[in-house]
Amino acid sequence: MNKHFAGDTAVLLGRSLRHIARSPDTIITTVITPIAMMLLFVYVLGGAIRTGTGSYVNYLLPGILIITIASGISYTAYRLFLDLQGGIFERFQSMPIARSAVLWSHVLTSVVANLISLVVVLLVALAMGFRTGADVLGWLAVAGILVLFTLALTWLAVIPGLTASSVDGASAFAYPLIFLPFVSSAFVPTESMPGPVRAFAENQPVTSIVDSLRALFAGQPVGSGIWIALAWCLGILAVAVAFAGLIYRRRVG
Repeated sequence: MNKHFAGDTAVLLGRSLRHIARSPDTIITTVITPIAMMLLFVYVLGGAIRTGTGSYVNYLLPGILIITIASGISYTAYRLFLDLQGGIFERFQSMPIARSAVLWSHVLTSVVANLISLVVVLLVALAMGFRTGADVLGWLAVAGILVLFTLALTWLAVIPGLTASSVDGASAFAYPLIFLPFVSSAFVPTESMPGPVRAFAENQPVTSIVDSLRALFAGQPVGSGIWIALAWCLGILAVAVAFAGLIYRRRVG
């Protein structure tokens, strides 16, 4: 790794964050959909959904946070695509900077922007009645899982950002990820689902992550589920970084 990697990444991260600061509609757009879903499910559909728990907003929130991340990472693919089309990558190649810093700056920008969006959604949930029994360690664990999941999905978004043939194609990558929580334990218990659907729901990454977050928020033991959630996050991250790095080297090599 280039010895100037950290400094180069910091400079390029500042560039990307300035773009976010000048275009706050990015974060506003990211949080509108999750907040609208939360309002719809809690105040319109929540009375007809039986989860066997207390407040439905407490049950719902972990899934909404996952949707917030899935909505936010589409902008990583979008910004990468624009940089490629605008010739910025070629300009960076002519400079004495670490090549990997270009991708990492986009990824870290996504983490910062998504954390801001998550805080906004969490504040709205608190206003809607969300309450938690988590202690400091529980909150740190929640933050760690959300950051790790954001990193994993962002690196996944780097791939369409580098390979898409149109800006719409780059942005559309997030749509299946936004849909995935609907076939999980995010909104209803998996026990209520038909056999094949339940089997898929219980063995896809969102369910283990949502269940772990829900237990942490409630201050309850998380059991082995948290290790499954971490394994999913780390597995997705490792595969995505490997493929994104390979594609990037071929594009700019």
